[in-house]
Amino acid sequence: MISRRSLLGSASVAALGIPLLGSAGCAAPGGAALASAQASAGALPLTVVNRSGRFPDSAVRLYIVGTNLATGEQSYVTRDGVLTAVRESDNVDGGYTDYAIPLSEAADLTLPFMSGRIYVALEDKLRFRVVAGGDGRPALQYPAGWVSSDPNYNVLHDTVEFTHNESGMFCNTTMVDQFSVPLAIELNGERDQTTGTLVDGGRAAIFDAIAADPVFSSLIVADGRRVIAPGHGLDAGLFPADYYAPYIDQAWSRYTGTDLRVTTNAGTFTGRVDGSGRLAFDGGVAPIAKPSTRDVLFCDGALAAPNDGVTGPVAAILGAAFNRSTLVESSAQPTTDPATFYRAEVTNTYAKVFHDHTVDGRAYGFAFDDVAEFASYIQDHAPASFTVTLTPY
Repeated sequence: MISRRSLLGSASVAALGIPLLGSAGCAAPGGAALASAQASAGALPLTVVNRSGRFPDSAVRLYIVGTNLATGEQSYVTRDGVLTAVRESDNVDGGYTDYAIPLSEAADLTLPFMSGRIYVALEDKLRFRVVAGGDGRPALQYPAGWVSSDPNYNVLHDTVEFTHNESGMFCNTTMVDQFSVPLAIELNGERDQTTGTLVDGGRAAIFDAIAADPVFSSLIVADGRRVIAPGHGLDAGLFPADYYAPYIDQAWSRYTGTDLRVTTNAGTFTGRVDGSGRLAFDGGVAPIAKPSTRDVLFCDGALAAPNDGVTGPVAAILGAAFNRSTLVESSAQPTTDPATFYRAEVTNTYAKVFHDHTVDGRAYGFAFDDVAEFASYIQDHAPASFTVTLTPY
């Protein structure tokens, strides 16, 4: 199974506070011609449906951007399905690109083989800029709605993530960075699957629930245009940097004298906090340092999950247990009963409210929300069509 952690690879880095997806791999010669020739590779029918009830189709713009899996080039999809490499010469609109596909003109869209995102912007354009990447090749700066200086800060927008390749279609809605526009996805192929749909009145209820929490309320920004994830709020000085400290201390105290058992596809690993203050496991798992609040919220730092099949899955499960606040309560991880999630005084309320207000109880509220399959993620190895729906605003 491809999780969100591997959907877009590890090429994303920060540039001037704006996400920059740099190129990876080696470009084949004749990049533009090759991109055009590969436009029909995959050619998965894509439909975008506007059921927002607030914005006409003429106010909706789509952007399909990401990585050409054959060449590693950063690319965008034209309205006729051509996967085209980005170039700095594309910055023709006030220093930004114009890759928008107006929904009112978006008939017969298809998704070629690529890994990337479908952005939905309302009322205004998104401003993508092509710059020279660290390797000197063209790379795309992505919107960062959680950064007040970002040119897209005041634009209502959200995104769907996907990888579409010869093995199938792997996709999810996401709130890992922010939430603004309620989106649902439907994937038809070997079977029909839908996820991401909010309950009736879900967007307003989400904002109301977060506004009612004195710690998390500061994450509502840009006059209610979005709520940003607590990790980004921490970096912006809007969220306490020591929020998780009491819970982290409790966990480290408990597992100094008690075994913690973590079960992955590779087996069950037993660990305790050792004399150096690290959570040490048997079975070849790398010791895990005591994490910070930021590590918990980003599932990074001490909780970074390498793609090694051993330490990575253990770290991911611990990251989920911290965010769901089940680590102190259960010495056998992962826990799988959602009724036990988010019940501690210190917990990721941001993630909780999305699960509370989705029809299927699934959401991507933090990076390891796919642990025990609670993420708004679907896949199909013989996809026939893909639909993104703007649900009632």
